[in-house]
Amino acid sequence: MRPRLLPSLLACLLSLPAPAVLPVAVAAPPRVMLPTRFHAGLDVAAYWVSEKLDGVRGRWDGRRLLTRGGEPIEAPAWFTAGWPRQPLDGELWIGRGRFEDVSALVRSLRVDDAAWRQVRFMVYDLPDDPGRFGRRVAHMRELLATAGVPWLRAVPQFRVADRAALDARLRAVVAARGEGLVLHHDAAHYRAGRSEDLVKYKPHDDAEARVVGYSPGRGKYAGLLGALIVERADGLRFRIGTGFSDAERAHPPARGSWVIYRYDGLTGNGTPRFARFLRVRHDPPPPDPR
Repeated sequence: MRPRLLPSLLACLLSLPAPAVLPVAVAAPPRVMLPTRFHAGLDVAAYWVSEKLDGVRGRWDGRRLLTRGGEPIEAPAWFTAGWPRQPLDGELWIGRGRFEDVSALVRSLRVDDAAWRQVRFMVYDLPDDPGRFGRRVAHMRELLATAGVPWLRAVPQFRVADRAALDARLRAVVAARGEGLVLHHDAAHYRAGRSEDLVKYKPHDDAEARVVGYSPGRGKYAGLLGALIVERADGLRFRIGTGFSDAERAHPPARGSWVIYRYDGLTGNGTPRFARFLRVRHDPPPPDPR
């Protein structure tokens, strides 16, 4: 039976203020390099290409494993034993389609030793290395081979000759339940913030927004969530009304939480076109570093 909320209960939910959040001591968010979107005319032969992994981004600072927001990740001691002292940028990853599993593991207050045996830290950059990316790729491979830790691996990086070859790779990754591809310019240096030298290439765009309100459902969704009212970092507000399971409509994301949504480009006024809910983002995204 489809779960339903009583109308009075939903009305109560819609009127609730955002829950109070207790302050948590975290390190300053790591200054990370962030991708821009793929655009036509890009000289793909000048880029290294890798699969975009659906995991939790992590930063190894030489002694601690941190989230993108600067929160410590409580991994078992054996997991990071023998890692290089050099900072590493990468993804905690279990496998394609396993984002929720690795996200829950990272957020858990209890260290599940057995579950961590499934996790790999897939390294895709060396933020303190001053060389161009092509040299950093060689350095990553050498550094991690020397460390000899089975769950500490370099993300496979490869080159393609042209757009047709790139599109063939994208189709293969998506057919295997992967998210898409990442392109990194061979001559690029590591610089924090959005960079045209780092590009994501996916069948659909996705982004993040904060929940600021709700619209009640109608018809078959009467008494349930109709749409989330969300706000982007630039202040633009819009609705997300699709992509929810019945359980998510009965128990929608809390006001003040961040969600990831998928969309198909922008309308003339900059609003995401056909925005649909993908999942909750459990750690608020830090502002883009400048």
